[in-house]
Amino acid sequence: MTDTTSPAGLAPKTAQPAAAQPAAAQPMTERHRLYEDAMAMLLGTLFIALGMLIYTKTVLLTGGIAGAALLLSYVSEVGFGTLFFLINLPFYLLAWKRMGWAFTLRTFLAVGLVSVFARLTESWVGFTHLDPVYATVIGGGLFGAGLLMLFRHRTGLGGINILAIYLQERFGIRAGYFQLAVDLVILAAAYFTLPADRLLLSVLGATIVNMVLAINHKPGRYLGVS
Repeated sequence: MTDTTSPAGLAPKTAQPAAAQPAAAQPMTERHRLYEDAMAMLLGTLFIALGMLIYTKTVLLTGGIAGAALLLSYVSEVGFGTLFFLINLPFYLLAWKRMGWAFTLRTFLAVGLVSVFARLTESWVGFTHLDPVYATVIGGGLFGAGLLMLFRHRTGLGGINILAIYLQERFGIRAGYFQLAVDLVILAAAYFTLPADRLLLSVLGATIVNMVLAINHKPGRYLGVS
């Protein structure tokens, strides 16, 4: 028979409930400092402007509202700048109502910087030879990296970018995948405007841009806030 008493004749020790394990610490978000937002704004818009110049020099089409406005300018007498501004108006209203005045203000600033840098970059950088395939890859990479910087600091670039950020934050839809779908629709419409080889390269470029976003801008992966 098993002895149920302790060696010292004391009552047997009863099993103590295990101490409750502390809940796993939740990752803490960290607010961006002003200089961090400013650096992201500057570098992101410079990257995008350089990518735009590379695409322009090799007759490649961009995606998003810029691509849509460019296509419409080809078939109408309305200039690209006017179309780009008008098409963007409903999206700025969405940005103001759904994402706040700070996001909207940063987005207006980013659009303005890209417009200025797009003109200045052509006087800063010159190309004597630019292979179209290389231009597609490096231009798409620059677009994607620039947009990623802006997105992570709660800044859009107008139009589809605003809607993409809103859908990701509200419904968890990946910003990159959504933009890729829209870009493919725009590029399909460009079938009647661009040469076949440039159209195929533009599709590749749009894929690169949006895969950069889809891989690196997943919900919950980056915890900094602006």
